[in-house]
Amino acid sequence: MRLTKYGHACVRLDDGDRALVIDPGVYSEPAALSGATAVLVTHEHADHVDVAALAAARAADPALTVYTHAALAGELGAVAVEVGDTFTAAGFTVRVVGGVHAEIIDGLPGCPNVGFVVEGVYHPGDALFVPAEPVDTLLVPASGPWVKLGEVIEFARRIGPARAFPIHDVNLSVHGLESFDGWLAETAGTDYARVPLGGSVDL
Repeated sequence: MRLTKYGHACVRLDDGDRALVIDPGVYSEPAALSGATAVLVTHEHADHVDVAALAAARAADPALTVYTHAALAGELGAVAVEVGDTFTAAGFTVRVVGGVHAEIIDGLPGCPNVGFVVEGVYHPGDALFVPAEPVDTLLVPASGPWVKLGEVIEFARRIGPARAFPIHDVNLSVHGLESFDGWLAETAGTDYARVPLGGSVDL
């Protein structure tokens, strides 16, 4: 399986003729959706789903199937999934976990957020939910108004993946990225590395 980073929270998984995209938002490269047969969307925020780009991709390929939680599925014309579900998307086995966006303050934003475990690869969306099942590859949020560094380190430690790669990092400067990478590499207790924008790793 090959994992490619397409900007901020968006990653793509390819394995032979299987192609699955998670969270193609407004900070993602349009190429992420090219040739994909399924899309997973964790929640409604624009940095995780570019509604116009997704609609264009589906117009070009009506077979492209989108999966998300029930509160958003109607708006996107997607298949509704819920926490605890296991389903197949683009030939990958996917389990739905989590359920709620991390709080920023005063209960906000208070919207649903589902995480996806795709054959050992875990994308949590905007939450630090620890799933019950083993995680081989953790996509760890690096920045956002809802998260701080210490929480991310504890999140990685609790999950104990074989490897971790950062996502959700568009708000960080070059120096911020270097600082985050240094902390995670030294303290998260896993094989940590950054996948460059548009770059890929084989899992």
